[in-house]
Amino acid sequence: MRSLNRYKNNVSAKIINIATLSVTIGISTILIALSVSKGLQQEIETKTSLFNGHISVTLFENNESQISLLPINETAILKQDLAEIDNVSRFHPVAVKAGILKTKSDFEGILFKGVTFDFKWSSLKKFLIRGNFPNLSQNMSKEILISRTLSKKLKINVGDKIDAFFDSNLSGRVPFTRRFIVSGIFNSGFPDIDDNLIYGDIGHVQKINKWEKNQIGAYEVFVKDFKQIEETSDEIYNNLSSELNSIPITKQYPSIFNWIALFDFNVFVILTIMILVGVINMATALLVVVLERTRMIGILKAIGFQNNTIRKIFLFNGLVIMSRGLLFGNLIGLGFYFVQKNFGWIKLDPTTYFVETAPVQINFFQIFFVNSLFLITSAALLWLPLRIILNINPSQAINSR
Repeated sequence: MRSLNRYKNNVSAKIINIATLSVTIGISTILIALSVSKGLQQEIETKTSLFNGHISVTLFENNESQISLLPINETAILKQDLAEIDNVSRFHPVAVKAGILKTKSDFEGILFKGVTFDFKWSSLKKFLIRGNFPNLSQNMSKEILISRTLSKKLKINVGDKIDAFFDSNLSGRVPFTRRFIVSGIFNSGFPDIDDNLIYGDIGHVQKINKWEKNQIGAYEVFVKDFKQIEETSDEIYNNLSSELNSIPITKQYPSIFNWIALFDFNVFVILTIMILVGVINMATALLVVVLERTRMIGILKAIGFQNNTIRKIFLFNGLVIMSRGLLFGNLIGLGFYFVQKNFGWIKLDPTTYFVETAPVQINFFQIFFVNSLFLITSAALLWLPLRIILNINPSQAINSR
């Protein structure tokens, strides 16, 4: 009889350990998936926005083009209308011109983004890998900021001079030539940006296009709360004159934002699967424990314990076992978060994910929500298999050997 009891205890112990392990794997997998998903979403949103603005204010004629075809007049009234929008944090004028950068042996197509002297270079500081940002305080500065991709392709570095050619807006005219000095090199890790974007003085675009000093291609508007970007874009549009349009970044790059929106669905699928796996394993462990404790259950019933009270005892026991799995799972999941956050060991293909290192982001509310959901769902679903207690007959259970 003792050997049989020892065998039962060994079996139940193994099953309980397996159930605990499944909960540990489940919660750690969820936390890792959630932190990487949120990190990727935030990083891609940030990169796309920092180099393009959250909302673009431009002429309707420029909507479908990356370059500034026609100018808008920069007026005090227009700037005041933008500044008065509650969710707008800042905005700056830009003008984009297509061209070619050429060395003696090679050339590359570019998008020259002209900005003014008060452009907020600090927003791009984390992407600067060599040199300095262009100094635009002097009139028609020749300094430019190029990407590491262009630097490698053209074999140029900080301090080098390079010629740029821009098409004239007038037919039959010879392309305009400008000689620039590379002041700095950036790396966004975003191929669509690094392949062709360079920064320089907006005065070059204005002069090449025969624009006035107060004429620009667009305003890049930045918002305080990205979640309200659609509403803010609509509010800006309602305050603009009839020839101007406001386009949120989500509509400028719909494929990117639709893609990162799928991350939430993927996390939901992982969350559902892991909770089900954890609950099934816990249910199995609890049923084994119940069957082992049939005699004890019979005694409890005989002395007056109600079925629901006994079920609560076993449910509490199951939740204690699950809590141990949650503890180890949180340690593993958060351990991964801190290691990846500080050391960035996991690398990604930037051509696919737009980042070189897997970013991670998670907050206390998300951790609390995942753990609470795991516990509450498990408690609700584990209540059902414990109905087996209702069918245990006290007299038969007590007399069982």
